[in-house]
Amino acid sequence: MGKKTWKYDIIVIAVLLSLTLAAYIAVRLAQDAKTPGGVAVVTVDGTERGRYALNEERREQITLADGAYNVLMISEGRADITDASCPDKICVRHRAVDKSGQSIVCLPNKVVVEIKGGEKADVDLITQ
Repeated sequence: MGKKTWKYDIIVIAVLLSLTLAAYIAVRLAQDAKTPGGVAVVTVDGTERGRYALNEERREQITLADGAYNVLMISEGRADITDASCPDKICVRHRAVDKSGQSIVCLPNKVVVEIKGGEKADVDLITQ
């Protein structure tokens, strides 16, 4: 009974490892095949300044009339403010965004970078 049990244990472990490996490969292939379809829409004081595809690597400096600026980097399907002239730099510390509905806001410079189209963002709800 001991050898039979050991043989079945090895078969079960091998099957589980094979299924795990197959699932991992399938997820990786699905992620690699997914191309970001969204765009980063930049508005300054409510006026649209530009639309930039998330699937193209680029660096854009958004310069305002008073000399203030924000630097938008689009890389690996994500938009990020990497530098800004604002004093608090909250927009620079914000994480990169890549899903529809996510945004980065620079209040002092009145710059908003919002993702439109592409994959939807997860929604967290708090109820009372």
